[in-house]
Amino acid sequence: MQAGHDDRYYLEERYREAGGGRRSLPLSAYYALKPLLPRRLQIAMRRRYAKRQARTEFPRWPIEPLLVERRREELRAELERRGVERLPTVADWPQGRRFAAILTHDVEGAAGVANVRRIIEIERRHGFVSSWNFVAEWYTIPDGLLDEVRAAGCEVGLHAIKHDCRLFESRERFESELPAIHRYLAGWGAVGFRSPATHRNPDWMPELGALYDTSFPDTDPFEPQPGGCCSILPFFLGEMVELPITLVQDHTLWEILRQDSIDLWKAKSDWIVANGGLINPIVHPDYLDTPARLRMYEEFLEYLAAQTGGWHALPREVAEWWRLRAGLRCSEDGEEARIVGEGAERAALAWVRRDGDGVALEPEPVPA
Repeated sequence: MQAGHDDRYYLEERYREAGGGRRSLPLSAYYALKPLLPRRLQIAMRRRYAKRQARTEFPRWPIEPLLVERRREELRAELERRGVERLPTVADWPQGRRFAAILTHDVEGAAGVANVRRIIEIERRHGFVSSWNFVAEWYTIPDGLLDEVRAAGCEVGLHAIKHDCRLFESRERFESELPAIHRYLAGWGAVGFRSPATHRNPDWMPELGALYDTSFPDTDPFEPQPGGCCSILPFFLGEMVELPITLVQDHTLWEILRQDSIDLWKAKSDWIVANGGLINPIVHPDYLDTPARLRMYEEFLEYLAAQTGGWHALPREVAEWWRLRAGLRCSEDGEEARIVGEGAERAALAWVRRDGDGVALEPEPVPA
């Protein structure tokens, strides 16, 4: 799977095209029949099939380390090529933070709309702000709600025009919805987009006109479009920044896998923190509908707050940083190194050094 392909092959999920890019027959049959099936039967069928999906060989779930390992191998090879013990590079996160974390919410219906204020208040108590992706023409958005979200320090994003999952079904359909997408992004002052059911097309998505998209999971075998970009770091689709979804979705966790704890969230987050990536969950206010689930979400916020050295930010801030970082470089003069480029004062050096048979990447903290 790894030989002969560059990172874009995985980031843009080209491996799906090489494998035919089609769903399995059972999955295709399920989604063809889904509109005719009672909700309870839909969930039962998905639960049964999830055991098979979780055994997907590539991308592995819940962790696919391919691109993390590739990057470290490339850095190790550069150390050997230059014959040095350590190398400077631009740290992935500002001020030398070890990892980044964002909180993203997709509002799917009236129940989710009614729950927005409660969840914002819960997050505020733990010192967090979040982004809220609304579907423009699928349900009623009360007057003033978007302003309330922004006034709370949160971000508003666009979750498409309708939640019918048809945006990427054809080029004609995509082009017919683009004007409305552009209009709502501008009218809402929004810079972020997430596709319903995480449907996606890497060739078309830069045309959305957003600063960033966040529709690509790093690995997710359970969605209507299974697969993943294999990355826990942002990357570019044209000029647009892609912020990968890096934790299992709440609906999958609670409804499909029937987990009664956040152990999967914490275990994956521990790995992301250890590898300096981006923690990015999707949490639907529609499914935070019981005291037990609200408590589990609070437990996750408590877990995040306890992780040291992280950057807790809004998605737009992460996307803006990733664009800025792309223009920075290291300047070396003998044993001295410094970062040059616009915004260099926000950045930190990270030192690549040998660590047994591999390498370690250690950022230098910078005073805020």
